[in-house]
Amino acid sequence: MNPWLTSQPDGIRLTLHLQPGARKTALAGEYGDALKIRLAAPPVEGKANAALLLWLAQALAVSKSSVTLLSGERNRHKIVAIRGIDAATALARLQALMQP
Repeated sequence: MNPWLTSQPDGIRLTLHLQPGARKTALAGEYGDALKIRLAAPPVEGKANAALLLWLAQALAVSKSSVTLLSGERNRHKIVAIRGIDAATALARLQALMQP
């Protein structure tokens, strides 16, 4: 499996590296042991975090309440828990969104 994707009893945990203020929100591939996501939202007053959680919920087809920021509120390196999805399904959905 990927180092940025960990199975949990009730879902998965993602290790992310964010690039806020990008032109559009998209997956940018792996960045060390993290999955890099470019966010169109600015890193101001939690807007990037809110945009990240909403984007992940939509990308993985889970409810917004299933996505929780565990750490990295004021950092580019974040850990997010997502309930209600298994690692194989999440990986398939994320790989389908990866930019070439």
